Amino acid sequence: MGGRQATTARPTGACFVMVPSGREIVIPPGGCTGWHFHRVRLEAVVLAGTLTRVLHDHTVEVHTAGTTFVEPAGIRHIHLGHNLGTEPVVLHVTPELPEGTPFSIPAPAPPGVTPETCGEHTH
Repeated sequence: MGGRQATTARPTGACFVMVPSGREIVIPPGGCTGWHFHRVRLEAVVLAGTLTRVLHDHTVEVHTAGTTFVEPAGIRHIHLGHNLGTEPVVLHVTPELPEGTPFSIPAPAPPGVTPETCGEHTH
């Protein structure tokens, strides 16, 4: 069988970055998301700034540019995000939700939250 084998040329050193579909979120300096939860699990990458998250159990997590975190789904995972810095926080969050689906669901603050936790979001 005298056929020719097809070859595929690939440029040397080529690098392809696949960015998953999702949503970009920007929190201005001094901004706060308010207490909320998500119906689906979210994976986030901090593209710029520093995000401070307060979780339902009062744990505080700080995420700087280049770091990732996961927000589990459900009302048992109420949290809020603060931008305590001087530059905007930019997040890339997956998954992309269907049109008309709320990205987050506002929720009351968990028991024991004080103004020191988040001055404007204690109720």
